[in-house]
Amino acid sequence: QVQLVESGGGLVQPGGSLRLSCAASGITSSIYVMAWYRQAPGKQRELVANIIRGGSTNYADSVKGRFTISRDNANKMVYLQMDSLEPEDTAVYYCNIRLYPTDPGYWGQGTQVTVSS
Repeated sequence: QVQLVESGGGLVQPGGSLRLSCAASGITSSIYVMAWYRQAPGKQRELVANIIRGGSTNYADSVKGRFTISRDNANKMVYLQMDSLEPEDTAVYYCNIRLYPTDPGYWGQGTQVTVSS
């Protein structure tokens, strides 16, 4: 079955950087869209960034210019480079994929990112 495994979370000081990775397995077809979401305590899960199969990207306004999403189609990986981190970026970050546009999608288990001095 489809499995997503995130890694790379942790504790970082404000202004620091982290790189999240997500490995997808159990998939024999190409992946339409790969995305990162996050959920802070007491808040709804929100889209951070996504990248479509052809390479086009979309970012939440709050992370534009600081975060960069990329994907490795051959190895079914998606990455999130997070720079200039702020305390407001503290959340559990989730990887999400959809195999085709109307696919309900699959979720990873999440990785904690904490930005604090």
